[in-house]
Amino acid sequence: MMQMHFHRKLPIPKDVKSEFPLTEKMKQVKEKRDAEINAIFAGASDKFILVIGPCSADHSEPVLEYIGRLRRLEEQVKDKIIIIPRIYTNKPRTNGHGYKGMLHQPDPEAKPDMYKGIVAIRELHMAALRDYDFSCADEMLYPENHRYLSDLLSYVAVGARSVENQQHRLTASGLGIPVGMKNPTGGDFGVMMNSILAAQSSHTFLYRGWEVTSEGNPYAHAILRGYVDFAGRSVSNYHYEDLLRVRELYNQFELENPSVIVDTNHNNSGKQYLEQIRIAKDVVHSRNQNDDIKRLVKGLMIESYIEDGAQSAGEHVFGKSITDPCLGWEKTERLVLDIAEKL
Repeated sequence: MMQMHFHRKLPIPKDVKSEFPLTEKMKQVKEKRDAEINAIFAGASDKFILVIGPCSADHSEPVLEYIGRLRRLEEQVKDKIIIIPRIYTNKPRTNGHGYKGMLHQPDPEAKPDMYKGIVAIRELHMAALRDYDFSCADEMLYPENHRYLSDLLSYVAVGARSVENQQHRLTASGLGIPVGMKNPTGGDFGVMMNSILAAQSSHTFLYRGWEVTSEGNPYAHAILRGYVDFAGRSVSNYHYEDLLRVRELYNQFELENPSVIVDTNHNNSGKQYLEQIRIAKDVVHSRNQNDDIKRLVKGLMIESYIEDGAQSAGEHVFGKSITDPCLGWEKTERLVLDIAEKL
């Protein structure tokens, strides 16, 4: 006997897309951005990627205010950098407790409402594309939910807790955009490389009640985010030697388009968010010292918002994270301009 309470049947993605459709201009903007981003992972463009934004999207207004600032900032660095805003609308929780993102709670202080959440996250991603010409990044926490946003996203991350999951790997193999596979929380590079191999391969599997066959995703790649050792200590894996090791593993696994995105927060920073500035500069320096690393490292993932740090959901500081602490805007702007200068 299942101990679940079935509340209501949610609409399928096709119906939600019909109710909240993209304009032709939005489709064209996304298509152009997809081509530009895919070219970086294919090695056809030497632009540098910044997947940057709040740890989690909480309210539409501050997220869109932040994205407007990113739009103005990208204009200053667009010859070298392509910015992919993080609009992370569903969040993994280590022990299952805490804010699970806008998908669950479009109002962080109200009870979960999954239908309102589906609408809220679609409208937020649509606003970024329609008003700021940004197709964004989100985490694929629930593979079966990806299609609610599949016409809007230009980048997907599979988290450290999900990267060994078969459904995440197989779903990633059917997406036509870059999917970053994070190293697992225990740090095993072999697990990460196997997930990339699976995502780059074709599979027949069950997805949303259909038998489907994926084509394989040549843009599946590694995200290095640090890990936790046997004693519970944070260990970083963004260093020069780590990057060379991943390059060697790409050769051993004979994978397409060797690529790494370095996550400057999480266990790489020991969750000390201000360390992201130093780590970002360190990775750019490593790229400048070694051509193999320069070809391998396609960009950085940075947690950033309007205000420094973090707050509880009830404090209502505009543009301050209610999950992990983030870099505030002044530090973010300075860092992005500094990265552009050093590339």
